[in-house]
Amino acid sequence: MNEIGSNGIKGNGTEEKKYRIEHDSIGEKEVPIDAYYGVQTLRAHENFYITGLKMHPELIKSVAQIKKAAAITNFEVGELDKKRASAITQACDEIIAGKLHDQFIVDPIQGGAGTSLNMNANEVIANRAIEILGGKKGDYSLVNPNDHVNFGQSTNDVFPSCGKMAALKLISNAQEQLKRLEKALMDKSKEFDAVIKMGRTQLQDAVPIRLGQEFHAYASAIRRDIKRFDNAKEEIRCLNLGGTAIGTGLNADVQYFHRVVKNMSTLTGEELVQSYDMIDATQNLDSYASVSGIVKNCAVNLSKMCNDLRLMSSGPRTGFGEINLPARQNGSSIMPGKINPVIPEVVNQVAFNIIGNDMTITMAAEAGQLELNAFEPIIFYNLFESLETLASAVNTLVDNCIVGITANEEHCRKQVENSIGVITAICPYVGYETAANIAKEALRTGRQVRDLILEKGLMDEKQLNTVLNPYTMTEPGILGKDPMDQLR
Repeated sequence: MNEIGSNGIKGNGTEEKKYRIEHDSIGEKEVPIDAYYGVQTLRAHENFYITGLKMHPELIKSVAQIKKAAAITNFEVGELDKKRASAITQACDEIIAGKLHDQFIVDPIQGGAGTSLNMNANEVIANRAIEILGGKKGDYSLVNPNDHVNFGQSTNDVFPSCGKMAALKLISNAQEQLKRLEKALMDKSKEFDAVIKMGRTQLQDAVPIRLGQEFHAYASAIRRDIKRFDNAKEEIRCLNLGGTAIGTGLNADVQYFHRVVKNMSTLTGEELVQSYDMIDATQNLDSYASVSGIVKNCAVNLSKMCNDLRLMSSGPRTGFGEINLPARQNGSSIMPGKINPVIPEVVNQVAFNIIGNDMTITMAAEAGQLELNAFEPIIFYNLFESLETLASAVNTLVDNCIVGITANEEHCRKQVENSIGVITAICPYVGYETAANIAKEALRTGRQVRDLILEKGLMDEKQLNTVLNPYTMTEPGILGKDPMDQLR
């Protein structure tokens, strides 16, 4: 027969499962004897088994950094004794280093505005600190999750702040991958600078363009995204840490209120600032919506670029056939030799998902009421997924696609020569209507624009050679006229 002894361990004298008994305001509950988490974490684990996933590692590290900064600050202002502060900071350092992450068992999607993660952290840190002080897990007289680890804090300033810290890290990771992509695109821009092809608007022949110019345009869009991410980081460097429940700072020492973010900056090496309006920072989540929008914009640019890559590589014999993407795997179980543009396709799909995540984040940011928004868990879950999958997608796009792209230069040249689009360069000499009639005749007869113009005596061969030079068509100006005359 199992009995509960004075040590709070439930057992029958054998080495079967052992538990310690913990209680909270709801009642008592058995907690595994070896667990660093406690009763409140266990309740959350049972209540919110939604995704089956664990909290993001960067979020766990960030909450440990906050708890460390809080312990140091509370010690500095006399609200926490040296012994407990030292044990708490040591426990936090272990978590920051990657230890004890298996003890964070709450689901990333949870009710309660993040209270479950905050208490998971408080309990794990408290129990590890208890061990450091020579006690046994669950002896909260030594270090209490609420009274010591969480002193001067609330979920409502801890959870938003650790979310921002995690996002800062993930944004930096994404930026590093985007910088690699920008460089790879610029390298291709230089490699393909002499490759002339037809530009197209609305999928119809337009005027010539250099393949290198197209890749340069892709690089410019990515460069713009990188800069936007810099702006995103500035948006979320502002923390409401110290504001406690609703931003008023109730139950936080006044000195703690003014010091904790500075200590957080010192510990993390990030340039963090405290919000000038803590109530606003506690109840409004527009900063996350803004950051998500920037991630979405980047996804849109990536997806559009991948649409182009798929189209330009279509074929190999009956499509555009302007470029070749590296063959990464067989494309069909029934069609031998078929190779699909699988890397651009996966980037497209990541982009679609990011766009959907942005809608979720927007709705969650809007759904706050009065002094708090309870829906940060779903915001963080989707934002972190967007940032991580963006970085991963860009990584595979660079390594498995962009660097290996080759151009079908001769095919591109022939398409330009046979195109009716070159007639645009003739307009300044023969007028729009005449040029349009020549285009129609060329289309109807299958003859080249060049031959029809010479046949009709509209321009001599020397002048026509100058005007119909495909390379010069890709630069500003009226072909055949002195650039200095055009500037007058």
